[in-house]
Amino acid sequence: IASAKSDKTLERIKNEYKVNLTKDSKEVARFADLIVVAVKPNIYDEVLEEIKDEIDKEKIVITIAAGKTIESVQRIIGEDKKIIRTMPNTPSLVGEGMTSISPNKNISEDELIFVKGLFDSLGKSEIVDEDLIHAVIGASGSSTAYTFMFIEAIADGAVLAGMKRADAYKFAAQGVLGAAKMVLETGKHPGELKDMVCSPGGTTIEAVKVLEEERFRGAVIKAVEACVEKSKEMSK
Repeated sequence: IASAKSDKTLERIKNEYKVNLTKDSKEVARFADLIVVAVKPNIYDEVLEEIKDEIDKEKIVITIAAGKTIESVQRIIGEDKKIIRTMPNTPSLVGEGMTSISPNKNISEDELIFVKGLFDSLGKSEIVDEDLIHAVIGASGSSTAYTFMFIEAIADGAVLAGMKRADAYKFAAQGVLGAAKMVLETGKHPGELKDMVCSPGGTTIEAVKVLEEERFRGAVIKAVEACVEKSKEMSK
């Protein structure tokens, strides 16, 4: 069962997922054993206040929101409630998501395994200390945006070289997908994989030289750092 305030959202959910729908979040909390609160941070507390009386000690509350700590949720619904803070990313929409999972002390091992299984069905997940949530947001939660920019830039370069735009996106995106898969499946260091592509005096090392001159890696690190700092600021 799902709830939303907008008729348009409810209609989309109805057509896509064929689940029970309501505009009453209390009804969802009353019905469900596992409650996923996935709303914008600016209305998060409002929604929690609305449903808190329907949450007993046996229900599991899964939170998805930047800046909303387990402690802040406990202040509203109670320290005796079962809470798991998660941070998925948008590739979950295509089964290639990355999700961090941080439970509070009331979650049992079996419950944690069950919830991890849910998020593993959307890609991959890891159980991490909540203190690492800011690094998670920088590394996977927001990094899809940097990657989309990277793919777009590669495609622009291919278009400059005469390739059709649609083909350029396909070649660039598949290149990034394949590279990511090699990191995950080979277990090799990214630098080692990079070296495997860089033939002496070849095309790739020439491109790498330019990226180093333009401080590509430094810019990415600074971007992640800025993302992490913003996440910390939102959690205050």
